[in-house]
Amino acid sequence: MKVVLIFDSGLAGAGGKSNPDCALTATREIAGTAMLLEPHLKAIDAEIVATLYCGMDYYKQNKEEVVTKLAAMVKKLSPDFALCGPCFNFPEFSEMAANTAKLITEKTTVKTASMMAIENQNIIDRFKDDIAILKMPKKGGTGLSESFENMAKFIDTSVNHPENLAKVKEEYCY
Repeated sequence: MKVVLIFDSGLAGAGGKSNPDCALTATREIAGTAMLLEPHLKAIDAEIVATLYCGMDYYKQNKEEVVTKLAAMVKKLSPDFALCGPCFNFPEFSEMAANTAKLITEKTTVKTASMMAIENQNIIDRFKDDIAILKMPKKGGTGLSESFENMAKFIDTSVNHPENLAKVKEEYCY
């Protein structure tokens, strides 16, 4: 199973606060936080085929363009699943991830989800009826490893066992 990750520049290891103007970038390398996700994805026979990211200032100045290009890149890469996040409790990244997941859902057949902490409640409320939003702790919170295990189960179910998706969504999503 092929997975594309969508991060901000900080999670991609390209400097968050030190590189907020980082333009939209794609890499086939396992970048930044992807290293933490990779073992959980390997457990479900999933492979990270690309990491797409940009800086948050770049996103704020080019919102529509970034989301549109991210969705187009996902469509071109044709993965089985696109994960937008993990966003922790970062509001700008959570907004970008939710908008991107929504557009991917609308414009492609790629299965997708975002992943964020409850501290982003306003974004969760705005998007929870349109996209799957996986639960996770805020940065520095407890339960991160468990949330990554749940993410892997959700991805596996979405792609390989869609008949069980409603139950898994109820358990792992907002």
